[in-house]
Amino acid sequence: MNGPFDFTLALADDALVAAQRLGEWATRAPEMEEDIALANIALDQLGAARLLLSYAGELEGAGRDEDALAYLRDDREFRNCLLVELPNGDFAVSMVKLLLLSAYQLPLYTALAGCADERLAAIGAKARKESAYHLDHSSLWVKRLGDGTEESHRRAQAALDLLWPYHHELFTADPAAPVDPATLRADFDAVVSAVLDEATLTRPETGWAPAGGRAGVHTEHLSYLLAEMQVLHRAHPGAKW
Repeated sequence: MNGPFDFTLALADDALVAAQRLGEWATRAPEMEEDIALANIALDQLGAARLLLSYAGELEGAGRDEDALAYLRDDREFRNCLLVELPNGDFAVSMVKLLLLSAYQLPLYTALAGCADERLAAIGAKARKESAYHLDHSSLWVKRLGDGTEESHRRAQAALDLLWPYHHELFTADPAAPVDPATLRADFDAVVSAVLDEATLTRPETGWAPAGGRAGVHTEHLSYLLAEMQVLHRAHPGAKW
C-alpha cells in the first residue's frame, strides 16, 4: 500500500468483500436468530465499506464514487486481504474467519479513531463499536464450537488450521499509513489467544503465509464473488432507482 488512498481502499475492500460473504448466509444459518445476526453483521461491514469507499473516491480525485469503486473494478483492482474472499465453508469456518477479521478490525478502527485524518477518525469511531460486537459474537461461537462436542471441536480446529496462514497478511507493515497495521498484532494475539485457550483449540504453527491481496493478486474465489456482486450494476449501467 502506498498513501492514504491505497490504505483507505484496502480497508474498504476488506469490509465490502466480508459483507458479501456474510450475506451469503442469509436463509442458510443454523438457526433463525443467527440468520438475523449474520445479516446485521454483513450490513455493519457494508456500512463501513460505503464510508471508506466514498472517502477513497475523494482521495483519488478521479470522479469515482462508492458505486463505481464497488461495481466497476475487476479483481486485480481490489485491495482486500485474501482472508475475506475465501469461501464460507461450514459454519465453523465462517465463525473462525469472523474472529480473525474482527480481532484485527477492532484495534484498527480504535486506532483510526484517534488518528490525525478527521474523516478516517470519524469512520473509525463509528466502526469500532460495531467491530466490538462482531468480535464478541464470533468469540462466543468459536468457544461454543471448540469446547462443544467432539465433532464441533474437530470442525473448529480444521477451520482454524485452514484460515490461520491467511491472517498474517493483515499485519503487513505500512509505516506511512495513518495506522501501521504491524502495530496491531500484539492486541490481536492477546485477544485471539485467549479465545482459543477457552475454546480448547490449538493455535497452528506459523509457516506458510499467503499474501498478495493488497497488491491485487487474489485467489480465484474473488472473481466469482465479484461476478455475482456486480452483475446487476453492470447489466444496467447508469440505472437509477
